[in-house]
Amino acid sequence: MLPGESYGDPVSDISPRDERLRRYWDRQADSYDRQMAFAERRLFADTRPWLCGQAVGDTLEVAVGSGLNLPHYPDDVRLTGVEWSAPMLATARRRAGALGRGVDLRQGDARDLPFPDEHFDTVVCTFALCGIPDEHAALAEMARVLRPGGLLLLADHVESSAWPVRVLQALVDAFTVPMSGEHYRRRPMRQVSAMGFTVEQHGRFKLGVIERLAARKPPSGGTGHPK
Repeated sequence: MLPGESYGDPVSDISPRDERLRRYWDRQADSYDRQMAFAERRLFADTRPWLCGQAVGDTLEVAVGSGLNLPHYPDDVRLTGVEWSAPMLATARRRAGALGRGVDLRQGDARDLPFPDEHFDTVVCTFALCGIPDEHAALAEMARVLRPGGLLLLADHVESSAWPVRVLQALVDAFTVPMSGEHYRRRPMRQVSAMGFTVEQHGRFKLGVIERLAARKPPSGGTGHPK
């Protein structure tokens, strides 16, 4: 998760570490868009429109953050967003209002989504799994709420395909993981494949540091869970 694309959770009995991380991202809300400006121009390219433009039907965005994806969804998508940080969620609400976009925005935890099984046609998560304490639980929850045959759309900064960059990422992780919960060497695609999803589109760029994918949940009869 680059600065601020956090996750959501309204429950009060969270761990001290989770509470500390939530406060950290709360403090980023006012400056998040400015912090992200360089990455948006130099690293992400067309990732947000590429990803969000594929959403159809009832769509859930996990870790909606400040709502940077909101302008990129098709008009006919019925959009729900979940976010852990209340200040970030407030920013997303202001952005949705300015866009005239109807969005059901809720505070909630990516690791325990407040929705029934097989509820959405599309689930989206961008640049956030790198900062969720348990990314495996979050991905399992995305699979749970996605309908059979539904589309999972993910983008994140991941472990580089170039070994010198991987060494640098390991050094950075030593500081960012304890400080802000930020991980630079995760690869969500591995779990997506292990859950039996079919990866329909996939791309890596910027020395393999940025990865995006569109994956289809197995139809009825598939597990949709890690093997």
